[in-house]
Amino acid sequence: MSLNPSATPQEPAQLRPYADLTPDVVLDAVESLGFLVDGHLLALNSYENRVYQVGIDDAAPLIAKFYRPGRWSDEAIAEEHAFVAALAEREIPAVPPLRIDGRSLHRHQGYRFSLSIRCGGRDPELEDLEILTRIGRFIGRIHVVGESQPFRHRPTLDLQRFGEEPSRFLLEQGWIPSELETSYRSVLAHALTEIAACYERAGAVHMLSLHGDCHRGNLLWTDTGPHFVDFDDARSGPAVQDLWMLLSGDRQAMALQLDAVLEGYRDFADFDPRELHLIEALRTLRLIHHSAWIARRWEDPAFPSAFPWFDSPRYWEEQILILREQIAAMQEGPLALF
Repeated sequence: MSLNPSATPQEPAQLRPYADLTPDVVLDAVESLGFLVDGHLLALNSYENRVYQVGIDDAAPLIAKFYRPGRWSDEAIAEEHAFVAALAEREIPAVPPLRIDGRSLHRHQGYRFSLSIRCGGRDPELEDLEILTRIGRFIGRIHVVGESQPFRHRPTLDLQRFGEEPSRFLLEQGWIPSELETSYRSVLAHALTEIAACYERAGAVHMLSLHGDCHRGNLLWTDTGPHFVDFDDARSGPAVQDLWMLLSGDRQAMALQLDAVLEGYRDFADFDPRELHLIEALRTLRLIHHSAWIARRWEDPAFPSAFPWFDSPRYWEEQILILREQIAAMQEGPLALF
């Protein structure tokens, strides 16, 4: 039973954006660019877009990424591709889409897609401070490129886009169970107030082009170091956005980890310590935005199966508790560097 009875009706194409993306369409799309597929197709873990490993006859498999209709403009996708290509040109380990006939974004039967080489790797051991320092060096190099290549068609990570707008969507579209709505409204309003206070304490921090979603799932570790993947959420924001998701544990553990990351980061880029005020604020924004993201995609059949717990009162009870914890964390102040 849906908790969202008042949701605005949508067109069928929006409700099931990948309904026509059959295996044959995927294989035909790859072959339309001159590759001979061998019939092997493996769906990879992705919900916002659809990503497949496609077998190529007498060659290594390719990764085919089909972009969610209506999410990004062609210009925004081209900007992401150009950013990743600029990183690769500077020998920063990121995998850009292949350029075929001068283009990296292609079309087939109404879908936009790109192809890239397959990059293997394992989960990084972020508990190892030396590994964090090495990752920090590469993030510093990414931000040097981001400083020189500002986004014009991709959004900025801020309180309005990641906090206020998602909050309004959740409340206005009836996603909160009636018995929890008053509590959720109250704690959400308090959280947004504390986020704003964190931004005020940080002051006018500098914005640059970022990976935007630099968590361990988007890092592949190899014997030569990390590979950064999935720049789909690349956007403008403060440098610390690409750092805080590498941290885990209690405050002392996170402070040690952050110190290790910054040791490498500062080899290539300056870091404004005022941005430390934003770590818990950005974590809270991500929590709010994530709930709204699932809600906005709920009619996509992939989402109820991937997040079966979302459409239940227990989820929202847990969110109330988590937001209260985040309020306390924001009030506690920033991490102290060693």
